[in-house]
Amino acid sequence: MLPEPARLLSGPTPVRRLDALCTENVELWLKDDGLTHPEYGGNKVRKLEFILGVALARGARRLVTSGAAGSHHVLCTALMARHFGLPVAAVLCPQPHTEHAEQMLRAILASGAEVIPTSSYAGVALATARVLRAGDRLIPPGGSDVWGTLGYVRCLRELLAQVDAGELPLPDEIVVAVGSGGTAAGLLAGCLREGIRTRVVGVDVATSRWVARSVVLGLAHRALARDGGAPDWGRLASGLVLDGAFKGGGYGEPSDAGRRAEAEAGRVGLTLDPTYTAKAFAAALRRRDRAGQAQKLLYLHTLSNATPGPGAPPTAVFGVPELRRLLTPTRALAR
Repeated sequence: MLPEPARLLSGPTPVRRLDALCTENVELWLKDDGLTHPEYGGNKVRKLEFILGVALARGARRLVTSGAAGSHHVLCTALMARHFGLPVAAVLCPQPHTEHAEQMLRAILASGAEVIPTSSYAGVALATARVLRAGDRLIPPGGSDVWGTLGYVRCLRELLAQVDAGELPLPDEIVVAVGSGGTAAGLLAGCLREGIRTRVVGVDVATSRWVARSVVLGLAHRALARDGGAPDWGRLASGLVLDGAFKGGGYGEPSDAGRRAEAEAGRVGLTLDPTYTAKAFAAALRRRDRAGQAQKLLYLHTLSNATPGPGAPPTAVFGVPELRRLLTPTRALAR
């Protein structure tokens, strides 16, 4: 039996056809999960519904999580948890400096989260172990555990209800960014659970596509089992495509393809970020352009449409050496 989720979603997120970006062969559709919550939206809200529900049911007194310096997950966790009186401790590791990453770090500092900086990704596990204490609930990076993944099994059901209501056609493919993997895994598990043939195209932005594939399949398998389904490795594997062509110089590094995707998205009023959504949307545009037959593509937008406030002043970051080192120089743009 699933736990009672925390009530965070403001309602089903909207879908629309991106008419200006469709071709003769391909319809490009958007499901805008940037609108999951009025305070701070994005895909992390869906994940946190079950995660917070479990934490509250088990009497957690504090949440401990981790992420990169400009982590959307960390910010969203801090903002949503304070509605339930739960403090948050966040272990942060460096990422390339962009205006967006700086804005996010300043927002995290202003959110009330306790920030524990580390010098590298490798140091996150040790720093997390040191900060844990009795009464803490540990949340993995990106909220990608079985509970967070179940949030996107529910999202797939929400999407099918919108298909049944005639708001959009059943997509042939759903294109989504893959960082920690829970979003794509939940969609994949949902497709298998509901018996539809829609494929999930995960756009790897953080690791090798083989690592990403293993993570997504593993989470989808666990979520299906928890949801009462019948996990089938073969059917899960055949329903997943991992695209590793848009990572550019690495996690958080802007890319030329991402910049072009941002310009195209601007034509339909969509704002992207360089870390996740620009790369995922670039992949959606390439799949549109290379489709050999009529297709219906759905791009799942995971960036919050609600801009965080001004956040802590720049001196709160750049005046503290440990925090300043969390934002490293970016490399040259990569394709």
